[in-house]
Amino acid sequence: MQHNRFSRYAGILLAAGKGSRFDPGGERNKLLQPLANGETVVATAAKNLLAVLPRVVAVVRQDSDAVAAQLTALGCEVLVCPLADRGMGASLAHALSQASEAAGWIIALGDMPFVRPASMRALAVALEQGADITVPTWQGRRGNPVAFSRKHLPELLVLNGEQGARRLLQAFPVTEIAVDDPGIRMDIDTPSDLTPAN
Repeated sequence: MQHNRFSRYAGILLAAGKGSRFDPGGERNKLLQPLANGETVVATAAKNLLAVLPRVVAVVRQDSDAVAAQLTALGCEVLVCPLADRGMGASLAHALSQASEAAGWIIALGDMPFVRPASMRALAVALEQGADITVPTWQGRRGNPVAFSRKHLPELLVLNGEQGARRLLQAFPVTEIAVDDPGIRMDIDTPSDLTPAN
């Protein structure tokens, strides 16, 4: 029932980063590391988004066959971004070009597996109620994912580089949604982040 309600919207899962802080040597892909639930980081992030939105477009790097396979198996539409090294903005614009017909998008990060589906659902509800940009907050601080209505598609499609959509959050009104979810501020940057303290 929830799926039908939000079927006008699409999820974007950004999973094309290098993850060099996690393993400077490049031997361990942080997105493929297991969490306490037995699932990988990226699979957990994808499942949380798929629990709210029936359509998720995931962006991966050209050399990420294992990540792509996991996301495809979960039902994501997987796109390889040839310009991933330019940064998050390039990956996001690439994904949006595939889902440009949606009424809005929830843009989630593949290395943020602890975001609760309820937080994403709150963003989708805000879009339904007319918000153009909406972000979750926890203890007064903004986190991820971020949701946009299609009003901002032109600006999103020309993004490039590392900044992603941050510039739009500074330039336009943002609806903040308070959530009881520390996961909106928890990403996987180092191996110790895989087992966060309760």
